[in-house]
Amino acid sequence: MSFIDTIKERAKADKKVIVLPESEDVRTYEAIEKVLKEDTADVILVASDELVAEKGKGFDISGAKIVDPEKFDRMDEYIDKLVELRQKKGMTREQASDLLHNSYTYFAVMMVKMGDADGMVSGACHSTADTLRPCLQILKTAPGVKLVSAFFVIVVPDCDMGEKGTFIFADSGMEQNPDPERLAAIAGCSADSFELLVQAEPKVAMLSHSTKGSASHPDVDKVVEATKIAKEAYPDLQLDGELRSYRLSARARLRAARSQDMPMSSSSRIWMQVISATNWPSGSPRQRPTARSPRESHARSTICPAAARQMILPVSLRSRSSSARQADLQTGSDTLGNR
Repeated sequence: MSFIDTIKERAKADKKVIVLPESEDVRTYEAIEKVLKEDTADVILVASDELVAEKGKGFDISGAKIVDPEKFDRMDEYIDKLVELRQKKGMTREQASDLLHNSYTYFAVMMVKMGDADGMVSGACHSTADTLRPCLQILKTAPGVKLVSAFFVIVVPDCDMGEKGTFIFADSGMEQNPDPERLAAIAGCSADSFELLVQAEPKVAMLSHSTKGSASHPDVDKVVEATKIAKEAYPDLQLDGELRSYRLSARARLRAARSQDMPMSSSSRIWMQVISATNWPSGSPRQRPTARSPRESHARSTICPAAARQMILPVSLRSRSSSARQADLQTGSDTLGNR
């Protein structure tokens, strides 16, 4: 059984309530129809009746619950709770009301906070910052988790490396240039996420452009230090580094057989890559958190309907606080909250 099929079976066995705030995107309706047909989740869509009639035409989403913030009978309770959570930042009741009535993402996150939903899926037509900001402000971070990080689950067909071809790559979207302490923390969090999602023992490879001192560079030193920190922080975790990524290719089996001190070469399931300024393609602008109109966001989005459907399944609101990146998010969020 494939990884995604396993996720679906687990979802069916322990069905959760998932709230979707991006009702302005037609792909959301296609995803809802598929999820309801497969019976992998109970779905709440945050939308007005008019928006559903316009965007959902042709899709059978009759099994989903439609919640319109303008008609929500518990809105006062939600507003009071948001004011309580953000009172140290000076949020007033009027500001909280404005957020919850006009930002479907904030409203959806509050549904999770208030226990009306188990998880939220968003990001198809919203930036990373706009998606994470309400989560960091309202849900906060998991106890003991030091920073926010991101990862991709990559499934390679007909591959006996990793866990039957399943890998996690981290950090793939948040920390552009993590220091050794952050990189070590990302390794630990990614290992926990791998074990949760894949249900297999994590094995972590700390990637660099050097293998065990074969090259000298400050970025190599960073990974060496991060590996040392991670081994001390997570003594029971199978972790090795620094390693060049080609060591983890299929041809690495021969090299691994010749080198007894390279136990991770062909079996690593989590790949940790330092993303620094030198990793960005020449001339490619870095993404900045921006506020876009629904039409512009939809035009720029590249998530296909099949990917949107799969995003609903392995929902993991494992929020983690970030230093530099979270500070940027926090600054933006305070500006938004105090408009």
